[in-house]
Amino acid sequence: MKYNQTLYKELEEVVNEKLLKKENKNKKWKYGYNEDYDFIVISKTGKIGQIIEIQNLRIALPAIDKPFKRSERKAEQYWEKQEYPSDLSKIKSRFDWDEYPSEFKEKWYDYIDEEFKRRSDGYWFFNNGKPTYITGSHYMYLQWSKIDVGAPDYRESNRLFFIFWEACKADDRCYGMCYLKNRRSGFSFMSSAELVNQATISSDARFGILSKTGADAKKMFTDKVVPISVNYPFFFKPIQDGMDRPKTELAYRVPASKLTRRKLETNEQLKELQGLDTTIDWKNTGDNSYDGEKLKILAHDESGKWERPDNILNNWRVTKTTLRLGRRIVGKCMMGSTSNALDKGGDNFKKLYNASDVTKRNRNGQTKSGLYSLFIPMEWNYEGFIDEYGVPVFTTPDTDVFAPDGELIDIGVIDNWQNEADGLKDDQDALNEFYRQFPRTEEHAFRDETKNSIFNLVKIYEQIDYNEELSSSLGITQGNFQWVNGIKDTQVIFYPDPKGRFKVSWVPPQQLQNRVVLKNGIKYPGNEHMGAFGCDSYDISGTVDGEGSKGALHGLTKFSMEDAPANSFFLEYLSRPPTAEIFFEDVLMALVFYSMPLLAENNKPRLLYYLRRRGYRGFSMNRPDKVWNKLSVAEKEIGGIPNSSEDIKQAHAAAIEMYIQDHVGMKQDGTFGDLYFNSLLNDWAKFDINKRTKFDATISSGLAIMANNKHLYTPNAKIEKQKLNINIARYRNTGNNSQIIK
Repeated sequence: MKYNQTLYKELEEVVNEKLLKKENKNKKWKYGYNEDYDFIVISKTGKIGQIIEIQNLRIALPAIDKPFKRSERKAEQYWEKQEYPSDLSKIKSRFDWDEYPSEFKEKWYDYIDEEFKRRSDGYWFFNNGKPTYITGSHYMYLQWSKIDVGAPDYRESNRLFFIFWEACKADDRCYGMCYLKNRRSGFSFMSSAELVNQATISSDARFGILSKTGADAKKMFTDKVVPISVNYPFFFKPIQDGMDRPKTELAYRVPASKLTRRKLETNEQLKELQGLDTTIDWKNTGDNSYDGEKLKILAHDESGKWERPDNILNNWRVTKTTLRLGRRIVGKCMMGSTSNALDKGGDNFKKLYNASDVTKRNRNGQTKSGLYSLFIPMEWNYEGFIDEYGVPVFTTPDTDVFAPDGELIDIGVIDNWQNEADGLKDDQDALNEFYRQFPRTEEHAFRDETKNSIFNLVKIYEQIDYNEELSSSLGITQGNFQWVNGIKDTQVIFYPDPKGRFKVSWVPPQQLQNRVVLKNGIKYPGNEHMGAFGCDSYDISGTVDGEGSKGALHGLTKFSMEDAPANSFFLEYLSRPPTAEIFFEDVLMALVFYSMPLLAENNKPRLLYYLRRRGYRGFSMNRPDKVWNKLSVAEKEIGGIPNSSEDIKQAHAAAIEMYIQDHVGMKQDGTFGDLYFNSLLNDWAKFDINKRTKFDATISSGLAIMANNKHLYTPNAKIEKQKLNINIARYRNTGNNSQIIK
């Protein structure tokens, strides 16, 4: 089957065609963010052409401008590094150039001017018959940057990476990029090339490097940055101070000792030479690295691998201030990394990546972190599987396909990746490490270690992988509930909204919606036989740190004769609205719409009091492990179940374990479960029974399972109530399949 995937979308009719032509003719498009059209112009010519969207960031590319054509034959059109003229390659510095006669210089002025133009504006060339644009930074990387294998290969993924980076630079709301990558994607070389590119055209500026350790930062400086600088052509190379291959700082400024010596040797007055007074250096890893300094660009390598006590979140809070003067952003961060396991630095990087979502901005137009997140799946950047046009060979080809080095590509990258993954299925930790190193999804990139899980992770991750394969056809709708015409306690409707707080996979037919039954002035759910909700609530609207746990609500069906899926989680809510009352009303509307009861923890009772006050006490289930006359006064009043009892904690975990065993991952008949909420599955995977408060989704989903199986917990009223003895099995998740620890 032909595999199709693209990293960007072409946007049509964003600008009226007549207006576009007029503005292009007058060169009116300014480099930077255009508020009128909500896109970022990266053109420096005043003209724009194609408008694309990369990970929700809208970018206006330059208008097509005389693309270079390597050959008239489409098949022979691809990127090719141009040879450096031999006459110029002999010249090592601006001093040497000054010694050449005017006639020689005149011959090469146009060539040098054109290289500076490409460096600034970018470059167009035909690639397999298609006019293709690369930014000036990308051009400098491909044409003039020396890396470990010599010259870099052209890759479509890198083209889009540099376009995204150019947009980050152009947007005055943005502090830079947070790039989630696969191993050996070339980020260290690309960021090193950009440091040298920008440093050699900037005056009175400072450029910095950080990595997971100081040794790694130093290695990046000495093995990547310095060689790129050394191998620049003379016309791009400023006057440098100190050693040719320094260990700590690369300084572009006038070397006074050299000039003094030259004056003495020639006995002539030289014109005053102006240096850039610009440096590139590296710092040891720590929260306060570069604190108090001003940076133009910070290359932040291996950000997802900072291990305690080093904390990337703390470092970024400090480092961010080095990139601004007051409200004005004067520098950019080029951050990129694969992710470690969550407890080895990955969790903080994940938080930073999620806080860089361009769809979630404050009133200043900035993301929470200030950065823009970018993820490129491994199949776009896997060495050995990219053809001569820079395009990945996704599936095993029917005809001969060759890499730029002439090697035959006889298997598709996805087939190859799947073969490796299949070989690791019996070792879940090894498989998760492989996913983190070579992720096809963001879920893969942040896949955690399994050693601490109390549940069967093989089944959980089987379900996650299955969901990711079917991501486009899972049928999950995001949206909100509201009262019809805004009149409370009437009918509730669900309306789709991409920014909605609810995710639903099933909506009951109309005749089963809003089946509220009134008994003695109290409202009861008419669909109790169909399923139930579980909820982990909160009582306080605001928190000290502005974060706090989220309110969580999960809906689960059980077997019934109605038109509904059996034993299926159909609703998920993980949100913390501005006030607790909004959350309470959200929960109430969901209960009314589905007309199913709720089992909630009563240690945070405001939600349950809210339901009672509104006349919905009948929707709040009583704890199933006690008969009515054994309930406390408060439990009789509002219902709910405590979270303090060890018996309840064990019963709650056992309920989830039972559900996973029966309904998650691959089942005995070869089919898969229908739990499509990966956030819930990941919460289960990380669940720590001794730190339950951190796992809102696990708490609410477990209560939903208990609510649907309340008969399992009903005490025998004829005898003295015995202590619940529901022990949860523990799993050994190393080696072959998950095994119960006896």
